[in-house]
Amino acid sequence: MRFDLERPSQPTASHRVAVLLINLGTPDAPTPRAVRRYLAQFLSDRRVVEIPPVLWQIILRLLILPLRGRTSAKKYASVWLPEGSPLRVHTEKQTEGLRHLLQINGYAVPVEYAMRYGTPSIPAMLNQLKLAGAERVLLMPMYPQYSSSTTATAFDAAFAALRRMRNQPEIRTVRHYADHPSYIAALAAQVQNYWHVHGRPDFAAGDRLVLSFHGVPKRTLDLGDPYHSQCQVTAALLIQALGLSTVECRVTFQSRFGRAEWLQPYTAPTLKELGAACVGRVDVFCPGFTADCLETIEEIGMEVCEEFKQAGGKVFHRIPCLNSSTAWIAALGEIVAQNLQGWPVHTPPVPGASS
Repeated sequence: MRFDLERPSQPTASHRVAVLLINLGTPDAPTPRAVRRYLAQFLSDRRVVEIPPVLWQIILRLLILPLRGRTSAKKYASVWLPEGSPLRVHTEKQTEGLRHLLQINGYAVPVEYAMRYGTPSIPAMLNQLKLAGAERVLLMPMYPQYSSSTTATAFDAAFAALRRMRNQPEIRTVRHYADHPSYIAALAAQVQNYWHVHGRPDFAAGDRLVLSFHGVPKRTLDLGDPYHSQCQVTAALLIQALGLSTVECRVTFQSRFGRAEWLQPYTAPTLKELGAACVGRVDVFCPGFTADCLETIEEIGMEVCEEFKQAGGKVFHRIPCLNSSTAWIAALGEIVAQNLQGWPVHTPPVPGASS
């Protein structure tokens, strides 16, 4: 194996530790070409699609990419912001928020972000941090619940990048924070703040809150992936924090792809069922997404909303994700600080300076 060319770095004491936030990724533009490039990378990941690669690549290249590229591009265009992809915009704001929070609390720790698919890539950002003098890096996935197809594949990409380094930095990983008190508190605050502005559902009259998590194939649960159980833990803690019951709040799974059985109950059919029951109001919140993206804005806010109303439902609310809310940045800071313990994260005192 050939190692990447490396030049000796001169790390300063104040920049030897760094934090790298990791999110899923997004196309660089809402165009068929950019979307096909993104989907080709995403759907070629063996942890995402566990079909024999030779067979799957034929299906992917000949059927899925030509058909989904143009369709998905239209969906991305419908949610694209002037600054770019919603996922990228919110991730950048989260990075800036965490960087500022750590700085004002005396942490001399650079904070950057990377995408598992698309740009900036995990290998590129690890190299950038290393060239800046980072000797220790905390990998902080923006996935609260662990899954092989999200958290594990992000770590795979990081460790693959390390294989090419002669002088590797020390690495720590945050596996999950599905039950972290600060994360749960941030979720509850996001819902309550939304209700403060838009009114609280009348649960006594039959209104409902739906907590929609991203789905994965049921087969992964049978093979030992803890994602489903961690989603249930998050939901139970959030329902408790909001003072609701399991009757007033439903837990569902969205974004099913293909014909295989995925985790159930599915979000769209559940909303159709509630619409057919003439539920007066349904609020949908996605606790597993720390940043709004195509799956929350378009799939939930447009597609599922339309299906709910066509089935007979009346009022639909999509509660925004955590994004860069004050409570979430504070929670993110607490989780990161806990995982940085023992590393030299504070600016060293200046020799001779008064205390």
